[in-house]
Amino acid sequence: MLKKIAITGPESTGKSLLARQLAKHYQTNYVPEYAREYIDKLNRPYNKQDILEIAKGQISKEKELESKANKFLFCDTELIVTKIWCEHKYGDCHEWILKMINENRYDLFLLTNIDLPWQPDPQREHPDLRKYLFKLYYDELRERNFNFKIISGLKEDRLKNAVRAVEDFSELSIL
Repeated sequence: MLKKIAITGPESTGKSLLARQLAKHYQTNYVPEYAREYIDKLNRPYNKQDILEIAKGQISKEKELESKANKFLFCDTELIVTKIWCEHKYGDCHEWILKMINENRYDLFLLTNIDLPWQPDPQREHPDLRKYLFKLYYDELRERNFNFKIISGLKEDRLKNAVRAVEDFSELSIL
C-alpha cells in the first residue's frame, strides 16, 4: 500500500532537495512544489486567489503521481504550507484549503528544521522569520495530531536523518 510522506517547513530549509533525494533513495516519484511552477508563469505579483490555485494545483499533481509511485510518494510541500503562507500574508485562509488539510491525508510529515543557511531566491520572502514560521508549522502539526518527525542536519546527514525517520515509520506501520 502506498504511503504518502509530506515534506513541510519554512522557506529555505531544503524541502525540494530532500524530496528529490528521498525519491531517488527509494526509487520512486516525488511531487514537486507546484507554487514554484505557478509563480514562475505569472507576469504579475501573486495574490490571495493565486494561493488557492496553487493549493489546488498541488493536490492535482499529487493525485496524478500517486499511481506512478513505488511504495512511497514524497510530496515537496503540502497544504499546511499554503495555510500558513495565506494566513501570514493575508490574515486568513481559504476554507477549501482548511477542509483539504483534513481530507488529503499523509502518513508521515517530515518537518525540515531551520538549521540550514538561508539561500536567497526571488520567490522567498522571510529570511528573518524562520524561527517564528518553524514554530507555526510545529504547532500546526502537533495540534492536528499528525504523525511527524523533525529533520535536521547538514548535507548528507539531513538525508540520513530523513531516511531513518521513514524507516522507523515503515517499521511501526507494519506492526
